[in-house]
Amino acid sequence: MLQGHQSWIFPNKPVILSTGTVAGPFEANGAIAHDFDKLHDNLWLGEDSYEKAQKVLIEEAVTIAIEKEKLTKEQITFMLSGDLVNQLTPSSFAGRTLQIPYLGVFGACSTSMEGLALAAFIINNRGANYIATVASSHNAATEKQFRYPTEYGGQKPPTSQWTVTAAGAAIVAPQGIGPVVTSATIGKIVDMGISDPFNMGAAMAPAAADTIEAHFRDRQLPFDYYDLIVSGDLGKIGLKITRELLKEKGMVYSDEQFQDCGLLIYREGQPVLAGASGPGCSASVVYGHLLKRMSQGEFKRILVVATGALLSPLSFQQKESIPTIAHAVSIERGVNIE
Repeated sequence: MLQGHQSWIFPNKPVILSTGTVAGPFEANGAIAHDFDKLHDNLWLGEDSYEKAQKVLIEEAVTIAIEKEKLTKEQITFMLSGDLVNQLTPSSFAGRTLQIPYLGVFGACSTSMEGLALAAFIINNRGANYIATVASSHNAATEKQFRYPTEYGGQKPPTSQWTVTAAGAAIVAPQGIGPVVTSATIGKIVDMGISDPFNMGAAMAPAAADTIEAHFRDRQLPFDYYDLIVSGDLGKIGLKITRELLKEKGMVYSDEQFQDCGLLIYREGQPVLAGASGPGCSASVVYGHLLKRMSQGEFKRILVVATGALLSPLSFQQKESIPTIAHAVSIERGVNIE
């Protein structure tokens, strides 16, 4: 199952049976709002804190995915969940509500594909019957922790990105009908010395390029094997840098072949500066928008490369540079029938 140095092949082809996507009011005005299962008209979601609101996003996304497949919570073997808030409290508190055996996963904005890779690995090796994997973020909760509370109204540079308020969940199983997870490449930490927390795209781009190169090297694939390569949240700046880094390695991609979830979710003119970010960005765009397009026959194979900046408020205060990571998961259109 291990191929090359850092890639897994899944010969049993774990199936993404169903998905659930929930988003906030800013996303409801975005470019792909029609592809989300549920939209909220405010950031509070009926709660008295943004962190509790993020917990609700997770609970709703997982519940929607379970109910679509007419399953019950009791049938889900494990829930893998991650977010950006300290100690993964939204994920843990959602696990408390859902009462599904829980594994917390942290990869910053790469969490969506880290969770899917681990879920596919467990399912491929018959370690579970059903796994719910979910990633989420909340704009106001993230701003409060990593930058300034939104009420402060701090000015941001054009390199900064807008944290998505959303959660995306998938139910992964050994068999059934749906797209299949065929492989995953686990990234390594890349740190090019960038320390600006308002320029995540530039910081994460080398990690994205490193993992993409490793994926094609390990799997011995032609660089145009996939109909689409999509990064998680590189934004305008990071996507451009990654394309240039790959071009140096002879891997040339057009705008149609290599896109970014952080540039797909919002409309032109929304004040998101360099694009979107957050674990909920790639989770909601992939599980909502892209898998819908795959089901409609637009894509046969996609490679999702979710990137993460592994800094903390403390490491920033200590003037550390930003370690980054990228995890890649290949998803193919197919039917795996019980």
